[in-house]
Amino acid sequence: MRSVFRLKVFCIQLALLGLAFGAQLAVAQDVQMVPDQQDREAADKAQSPKDKDPDEPVTTFKANTNVVQLFFNVKDKKGGLIANLSKDSFDVLEDGKPQTIKYYSAESQLPLTLGILIDSSASQERVLNMEQEVGGAFLSEILREKDMAFVIDFNIKVSLLQDFTSSARRLKAALNSVKIDSGGQASLPGIPGQGGGPVPTMGVPKGTLLYDAVYLASHDEMAQQVDRKAMILLTDGEDQGSQYRLRDAIEAAQKSDTIVYVLLCADRGFYGFGGYSGDSDMKKLTTETGGRLIEVGNKTDKLKAAFDQISQELRSQYNIGYVPTNAVKNGGFRKVQIHSKDGYKVQSRSGYFAVPDKE
Repeated sequence: MRSVFRLKVFCIQLALLGLAFGAQLAVAQDVQMVPDQQDREAADKAQSPKDKDPDEPVTTFKANTNVVQLFFNVKDKKGGLIANLSKDSFDVLEDGKPQTIKYYSAESQLPLTLGILIDSSASQERVLNMEQEVGGAFLSEILREKDMAFVIDFNIKVSLLQDFTSSARRLKAALNSVKIDSGGQASLPGIPGQGGGPVPTMGVPKGTLLYDAVYLASHDEMAQQVDRKAMILLTDGEDQGSQYRLRDAIEAAQKSDTIVYVLLCADRGFYGFGGYSGDSDMKKLTTETGGRLIEVGNKTDKLKAAFDQISQELRSQYNIGYVPTNAVKNGGFRKVQIHSKDGYKVQSRSGYFAVPDKE
């Protein structure tokens, strides 16, 4: 998996380098499933559909199945989590048309697949140590036996520091290995897949490849996973130099069914009088994927509180599954709305892509 990720980054390097000479290279590599994931899927296939209770939650959801699975939170007007609501408390609409809920669970116990993406560009120098310390503690608390996580850092390059593992020790070690990289002339690595290397930014400003990081994490790491998936970004929200745009990053996250949380960590003194403007794009990214933007600044207590909130939300998710009345899979985006009949706020992704079945 890790070598495939590095190959993907290498392809982006070639594409960015080609931009300087008026050439464009397409990035297209398939990702192989990690062994743990194969075991999960094999176990699910071994259970006959006749043995499954239709009122139980869907155990897997892949792009080539007919079931749309939604994980979401329900909150009151003050933002407090609402638990133990029944299936009859919700209406589900797809492109404005009512859908029949086939699977339902008021508290998901499905394994969690988690991605930690940490910004290590120059603007994060004064908050990096805080992120490493608090983020490491969060990983130790959130991960359970069947959960998996990975760590990516991004600056003028995108690096997979730790591939999927359930070991909090390895994940914390990866976080602690992150160093600030503010630039210098980027160059291509000598051998693809042997240690990564920086993404060239020739012809475009050097800076923070945030959108590229989200795209790669979604497309290469999350896309072949099943069950519950979430991504946490520790960043000030400023992108500079990415090949992919915000819309590409959002679409990749939606296609991989990944909820995105952004913890907006920023030392405002770094930006001077003008301040920073990444919050608006990050709000769009989180809203459309069913996550949330949380302002942290450079305060350790706020970061701890933010991680606590995310932990509570991930462990308090409702799970709904339905078979769309529109069976046509043309790759288009379907808008999905979950309405609470009790007037509560539902935090869920905005929709999904009806991807055709793979051969």
